[in-house]
Amino acid sequence: MPRSLILASSSLGKWREFNAFFQAHAPAWELRRMPPEIEVEETGTTFAENALLKAKAVAEALREWAIADDSGLAVEALGGAPGIHSARYAPDDAARIERLLREMAGIPNRRATFHCAIALVDPQGGVRALVEGVCPGEILTQPRGKGGFGYDPLFWVPEVELTFAEMSPAQKEAIGHRGQALRALKEQLLALEGSLG
Repeated sequence: MPRSLILASSSLGKWREFNAFFQAHAPAWELRRMPPEIEVEETGTTFAENALLKAKAVAEALREWAIADDSGLAVEALGGAPGIHSARYAPDDAARIERLLREMAGIPNRRATFHCAIALVDPQGGVRALVEGVCPGEILTQPRGKGGFGYDPLFWVPEVELTFAEMSPAQKEAIGHRGQALRALKEQLLALEGSLG
């Protein structure tokens, strides 16, 4: 019987990506959504700290296994902004894209990286895994593509000559920061499943 695992996020985009991954790669775990009444303040200074904060808060509140990610876009010319504040950069995806384009206007250095940290915490609040993934790319001067969420239409990966929003879910999982972190997590889950029995 699958072990229940709560995703500590209210993001529908993250839910879709995590749920697809767990169904395909971790059938011993049944992913469930976090109750909407739980709110966790992200007071960490790194993606890893915020992922741990969220996972621990949900695990301890519900006394269940919990998983959380914190991810975001770090733009070199903006000193790493929006960084850990990526989701709070503006009220919605369209406004976030508009603000980033405005702040990048006339800047020739378009280098950026997408970061993802994922934390897995047991029902007692013990940290069982902490993994990270990074995907380098560039910020375009206008959005391209209809898929994905967040900054995906602006994030161009030169290696495949596509934005995240132009990639299929499988391509994004293979190349992207969250896919990298999830693959690292898969190794940890397999080891953990063996020890949990």
